[in-house]
Amino acid sequence: MRINEDLTKPVIAHAAKLDWVPSPAAGVDRRMLYRVGGEVARATSIVRYAPASAFPRHVHSGGEEILVLQGTFQDEHGDYPAGSYFRMGTLIAGFYSAYVQSYRFAATDGLTGAGRDRAISRVMVGGLIAAIIGPQLVIWTRNALPGHAFAGSFLSQAMLALLAVPILLPLRRPAGSAAVHATAISARPLAQILTSPRYLLAVATGVVSYGLMTFVMTAAPMAMVGHGHSVDSAALGIQWHVLAMFGPSFITGRLMARFGKERVAAVGLLLIGGSALIALSGVDIAHFWGSLILLGLGWNCGFIGATAMVAECHSPSERGKAQGANDFMVFGTVACASFFAGSLLHSSGWSTVNWLVLPAVAFMLVPLVWRAASLPRNR
Repeated sequence: MRINEDLTKPVIAHAAKLDWVPSPAAGVDRRMLYRVGGEVARATSIVRYAPASAFPRHVHSGGEEILVLQGTFQDEHGDYPAGSYFRMGTLIAGFYSAYVQSYRFAATDGLTGAGRDRAISRVMVGGLIAAIIGPQLVIWTRNALPGHAFAGSFLSQAMLALLAVPILLPLRRPAGSAAVHATAISARPLAQILTSPRYLLAVATGVVSYGLMTFVMTAAPMAMVGHGHSVDSAALGIQWHVLAMFGPSFITGRLMARFGKERVAAVGLLLIGGSALIALSGVDIAHFWGSLILLGLGWNCGFIGATAMVAECHSPSERGKAQGANDFMVFGTVACASFFAGSLLHSSGWSTVNWLVLPAVAFMLVPLVWRAASLPRNR
């Protein structure tokens, strides 16, 4: 969609003459003044919220600014009466998050087999801690600097990130990793790595596991509100989902060591498929919550299993290019899935979102189960 996209030309728009365009969230409509893109776009709009309506949690990679014209705008951080203006920028935070994703691979340096699997799983436990501390930190510090709303929140999160620096700086590669330099000449080019069946299977498992989770999770809160459930119920459902995503990390590494990473990843995909079936069976609050919890459990097994598979199918000298290409494909898919979920929900409904999960799971399970069946149970 392109509305008044040419910024070199003057534009005069009379908002009262523009139609209200429904958003993916029930009760939230827009009068679009400027827009380049679909539901995820660079845009300027007048937004109207019906009483008790809400737009679920979402991300603006380029930032967001809001001016309250009438009534009171409310989010998880507080209430903003008419005349309130605030702006949030997240681009640099996105760069930071991209680097943090490398921690799970960095933890495997110098490790092999079950030790590597457990290291990846333990790093993912940090997501559980972050899910608890992060939101509370924002709430506790949002008014820390009088006259500068949320400045304290951004500073506190920056300080939290800096706490990792004295831990990371002393770290050195294990002594055995000196072989990296000796074998660098034998490192395969990226094009050759990308044609390796084992590597492609590992990457595809991560793409499908994380992509489907994001696809459904993005649409779920909007669907809950659209089917008459409260915003609080939707928020609580997402909280249970996040706990299910990271909580099992305490034992996922042990499960991979005992049964094999491919088998654990396959179980994760089955759980994601099961979450879609629960969602298709009804729209009561129990259906939504049960689906989200199962979705989180499936993501944990699928994504951690896929990460361990990637770590196993490249040499130490290839890890930078192999791991980087994996994350580019996984998180590129995640971004596309989050963009697509809202527009599909709006145009085709919650059932369509979940029906699309099932063929993706089946498509991925066939090679994954074949690979798992060809391997010994304990390696």
